[in-house]
Amino acid sequence: MSAALDTLRLTAEDAVGLVERGEISVAELHAAYLEAIDERDGELHAYLRTVDEADGTSIPIALKDVISTRGVETTAGSRILSGYVPAFDATVAARCRAAGLTLLGKTNTDEFAMGSSTENSAFGPSRNPWDPTRVPGGSGGGTSAAVTAGLAPWGLGSDTGGSIKQPSALCGNVGLRPTYGTVSRFGVVAFASSLDQVGPVAKTVRDVALLYSIIAGRDPEDSTTVELSGPVALPQDERLDGLRIGVPRQAAALEAIEPGVRTAFDAALVRLEELGAEVGEADLPLSFDYGMPCYYLIAPAEASSNLARYDGVRYGPRSDGATYGEMVERTRDEGFGDEPKRRIVLGTYALSAGYYDAYYGQAQKVRTLIVREHAAAFETFDVLATPTSPTVAFPLGDKAADPLAMYACDLLTIPSCLAGLPGLSVPCGFSEGLPVGIQLIGPQLSENTLFRAGHALERSLGLDLVPERLR
Repeated sequence: MSAALDTLRLTAEDAVGLVERGEISVAELHAAYLEAIDERDGELHAYLRTVDEADGTSIPIALKDVISTRGVETTAGSRILSGYVPAFDATVAARCRAAGLTLLGKTNTDEFAMGSSTENSAFGPSRNPWDPTRVPGGSGGGTSAAVTAGLAPWGLGSDTGGSIKQPSALCGNVGLRPTYGTVSRFGVVAFASSLDQVGPVAKTVRDVALLYSIIAGRDPEDSTTVELSGPVALPQDERLDGLRIGVPRQAAALEAIEPGVRTAFDAALVRLEELGAEVGEADLPLSFDYGMPCYYLIAPAEASSNLARYDGVRYGPRSDGATYGEMVERTRDEGFGDEPKRRIVLGTYALSAGYYDAYYGQAQKVRTLIVREHAAAFETFDVLATPTSPTVAFPLGDKAADPLAMYACDLLTIPSCLAGLPGLSVPCGFSEGLPVGIQLIGPQLSENTLFRAGHALERSLGLDLVPERLR
């Protein structure tokens, strides 16, 4: 049975149906995906490790390697965690197990989820299924590449400033960054605790909604979590009559947006209007003028605190040193890559005496204004829309030597992340033969609205999102 299974086009919802109807066993389905991984992942490097045996009652799932998995190595893409095997599951992993999902493997990530291309992984970059000379986005490029290439029916990523949404746009699948606090961070390797959020990646909006329903909800292990305001609804509507969509004029005016991306996005707005939505202009000047510098003070500051725990004593490998201080220094120097070092230095500086108020404190004040600015926009609109990424997938190495150019990949995703808002990236077209994503942003706890809008657009466009080279 597994040899005839088309994992490239199989949605998670369809896979669940096959298992429930007895048309394929859990073990056969797991084996089919392992066969696909053996066939295609040597080129793509979406996975860091796979799990050979199915240990559940339902379909497989891929987890980004920042999510702790009992008995399975979890490295966060870093040498400093090489060999670390958790004795427990992260809450999201435990909830997947409780739903019967089988762990297929751990996917590649920029080190400690710091990056926009998955090139910062200590274990080598992942590649884009549409064109292996290009990046799959980051930091969750491994999960997105796996879903698009038929190496997993769905997966979980983590998103701090765009690490679910941006790879989904570049790889041509659907990714949700949930409302901050609706999904537990317990057992997830921390980058920036006030921003990190785990979310689903899948082929369709309905698949994303289904996986979100499995992982969402309050967790006693994470005091920042909240109960959902109501059940997660699998979207059915194919009309959007009365839905008010705002396009931030500051985002629309960004010169960084490639012409092909702009064309696909504008066409998607026209399609949304044809579906009954009302599209207007929103105004978020602070969010797009100050969002990125605000983020790159807050996130590194929190990272410098979170990454202080990696000292060669409690986790991973330890370097030799004549004294404790020398051992820690060598361990951190040899264990961390360039990007974590860069953010640790930047964050430590922003938190240091004499600079805290001028940098970190000021950034937090700006963040509050960004939250208020979004809230004001949602008094007029139900959903905000921008391109997810200003560009399509770019060549490997193209931005690796220019950190600021790499940071600019998240220009459009960062503001709503700072505001703690849900964002859904849905494929909306192509440019240069590569996928383009539209980002739909809603107020807190509005995931069902985003699912409704994304599903209607997805069904109306009817895009073929299997890379031509893999068909």
